[in-house]
Amino acid sequence: EVKLPVSGGGSVQAGRSLSLSCTASGFSFDDSEIAWYRRDSEKKCELVSTITADGKLFYVDSVKGRFTISRDNGRNLVQLHMDSLKSEDTGVYYCVSDYFHYPLTSTTGACEGYWGQGTQVTVSS
Repeated sequence: EVKLPVSGGGSVQAGRSLSLSCTASGFSFDDSEIAWYRRDSEKKCELVSTITADGKLFYVDSVKGRFTISRDNGRNLVQLHMDSLKSEDTGVYYCVSDYFHYPLTSTTGACEGYWGQGTQVTVSS
């Protein structure tokens, strides 16, 4: 069974940091591209960041310079470190793989938790 549960969310004040973790199982993690998505309070689903199998990175403009995505293939783990958090970063964060969600950048279905529960991040100003 394909799983990508997320952990590490919480409630913090603006300007603080949080790290999210996503541990994959049930598919070939090493060959896959991974994306972080978030769903805001208005149910809008947004692509936040991606990392390819060979380590190429993408960040949406709103998080550039503040968020860092990384992967550890030996542990089937992808992390999202978030610094200088803002209230607009509030949402439920999900982890998605192109192994089962293609194209990876399509928001359709990306924030539904089909492959594992997301984690709530709440940033108060």
